[in-house]
Amino acid sequence: MSTPSHITDSIKQQLLAQFCEEHDNAISILDANLHYLSVNRAFEVMIGYNSKFLLNRPLGVYATEFLSPKDSTTLNDMIDQLRSTGVYSNNVSIASRYGQTLDCSVTYRQMTIDDQVYFIGMFRDISAIVKDKEKLTHLLNFDPLTVLPKREVFLSQANHLLLDNSGEVFIVRFNINRYRTLAASIGLTQGNNLIIEFVQRVNDLKLKHLKCFAHFGSDDFALLFDSCHKSQVSHQLGRLMQVGQQPFIIDCCSKDQLINAYPRDEIVDFNGLVDSSSFKKINIYLQLSIGISHYPKNDNQLIGLLTKAETALQYVRESKADDICWYHTDLDRFSSDSLQLEAELRMAIEKCQFVPFYQPKVNLSTGEIIGFEALVRWQHPTRGLLKPSHFIDAIIKYKLSFELFCQMALQITKHLQVWKDLGFNQNICINANATEFSHTDFYGFLRDLFSKKLINPTQLHIEITESSLMLRHANVKKQLEQLKSLGVGLALDDFGTGYSSLSYLQEYPFDIIKIDKSFIIKMVNSKTQQAIIKAILDLALALDMVVIAEGIETEEQRDLLLTMGCLYGQGYWFSRPIPYSSATRMLTEQINFR
Repeated sequence: MSTPSHITDSIKQQLLAQFCEEHDNAISILDANLHYLSVNRAFEVMIGYNSKFLLNRPLGVYATEFLSPKDSTTLNDMIDQLRSTGVYSNNVSIASRYGQTLDCSVTYRQMTIDDQVYFIGMFRDISAIVKDKEKLTHLLNFDPLTVLPKREVFLSQANHLLLDNSGEVFIVRFNINRYRTLAASIGLTQGNNLIIEFVQRVNDLKLKHLKCFAHFGSDDFALLFDSCHKSQVSHQLGRLMQVGQQPFIIDCCSKDQLINAYPRDEIVDFNGLVDSSSFKKINIYLQLSIGISHYPKNDNQLIGLLTKAETALQYVRESKADDICWYHTDLDRFSSDSLQLEAELRMAIEKCQFVPFYQPKVNLSTGEIIGFEALVRWQHPTRGLLKPSHFIDAIIKYKLSFELFCQMALQITKHLQVWKDLGFNQNICINANATEFSHTDFYGFLRDLFSKKLINPTQLHIEITESSLMLRHANVKKQLEQLKSLGVGLALDDFGTGYSSLSYLQEYPFDIIKIDKSFIIKMVNSKTQQAIIKAILDLALALDMVVIAEGIETEEQRDLLLTMGCLYGQGYWFSRPIPYSSATRMLTEQINFR
């Protein structure tokens, strides 16, 4: 059967007509007066009108005077552009016959055939894309738990208010006292429910002159008041304080859980708060700490007002003074550096400014890299790369340890996955303290991380220091056993510096002992230090544990450790902590060298 070398014009027209008719996108043809001449089936389905109804009707189906102001404006703009340029391309919202609003990408082009002007239009339904974009915008701007505006939205609204307002404006920052401790005791779900109910009660107050109620995260909130006086704001904040004085009824497993949520030096009548028959229902009372700044009295710039409100809030939290504090200049002398650091740390967590640096762990006899220890660094936007000594104490003070651990673990997982794809079978040790272990989400976070099967749990080792165990001895064992069940390697860091090192080895399921660098520094010239190190090595051998010597800075130290039977170590003699890219290059060079 022969194949024709060409097709006739008639067949070509039929093929093009059938192609347009069956095209997934909606297609319409207009005459020179912008009236419908023809539409395909997709257009009929999208708009809801059949071609017989649309024939000879104007673009937009109805005349502009019968449309809504918004639709009329869109249609007039389309008509003006087609008549002036012959081309129209834009994303528009149009109404269907069934009252639905469709988001469409519309393109019309003018064509002339036999001196007759036509306009060929194509409509592509992008409603799903628009909805996804709107959803993403909402997620970026509104807290998913409380549906309140986030920090960025609050700042934007406050800034517009200050620019457009000649009256008084008040910025209020407030926290729920002891919320993190309480949430750790009652569990994440109950803690979230508590926040949701609290926000609902505040919304139910319908505070007068309130322009914005924002959730900065966890127990951190902000209010924006406008066009009122100080006395009016004070009255509204008094109503806010009363919200916490009404009980929040939550479920709780035991009376001990509640006791752990309160400071040891605080006297609380738990029998009066708890259902004595089962301890399943608890009445929780919330206390708030509030700081306020006032425009134009305290400052005429947004950042200054926000900082001053946070200064007043910090004064309440740290001085245990009154629950509400109005900013005054004397507060500038009170922990101004601390306040700035906290704000920067919280922003650093939000912006993922903390990054892991990697120090190699090596086979002392061959120099081969067997893994890395991840050490946190802060890529500060103005001060450059900061070591932990500049911020780690503040991280603990402001209870950001768990958030920092999660951020580091996620980055480390991604790096391990890339290395795995490159053929590098490495493990990474990440440091965690007992505060992080005690967080209710710690085990669940790691379990969910491994459930995604991005890495094998054996690739992640967790180091915990002796001093950390001493602080929370009773709470850590269960967490360590749970992690062990996942396959995570456990390392006891700074071994030998505590007073009960041996008991820790007996009680906790550690796989690795890390000899503290204080023993390594003086070992070459100290028989005592050598004896201690040898004893640790013999103990580890008997317990079937791996030993890693920290702080190796000279070849002589390396050689002496080898003769004593230590197989692995890390320190500046091998490498200082390096960024991910350098660690990847180091692994690549090691493979190539082989």
